[in-house]
Amino acid sequence: MNEQERLLEWVERVAMYLARDGVPPIAGRVLGWLMVCDPPEQTPAQISAAISASRASLTSNLRLLTSMGFLTWRTRPGERTGYYRMADEAWSAVVRQQIAGITSFLDITREGLDLVGPDDDRSKRIRQAHTTFEWMADIFDNAPPLRSDGEGTS
Repeated sequence: MNEQERLLEWVERVAMYLARDGVPPIAGRVLGWLMVCDPPEQTPAQISAAISASRASLTSNLRLLTSMGFLTWRTRPGERTGYYRMADEAWSAVVRQQIAGITSFLDITREGLDLVGPDDDRSKRIRQAHTTFEWMADIFDNAPPLRSDGEGTS
């Protein structure tokens, strides 16, 4: 197996991992590819060729990933095509957005508990969600800061 085949196999593993959380497989392949491609900026045609995606599907997934904060794009002087790359600190930025979503959902569950009252049977279901999200928020609040040098702890 040559290097390109090994890279594409890894890209597929990234896509299948992210698909578990509802990320479309093409979007996962784009992310995986942009994590390992050289050069790090790629045109839609280059990405399409690398991951064997149709241009129509690729376009909508590039738009999705850009809106989620994973990708940035730019044009070059005298060229009409866009060049896509992973956004700086993309993973930490997206995770921070998800953590902010946890806090927002806690506000919603608090309102739900106030709405139905503490003794209503419905409050048990709301309280289960509230307790779980409160636990996750507490873990993130007490987590050590993320290292910005890109180096992991393992």
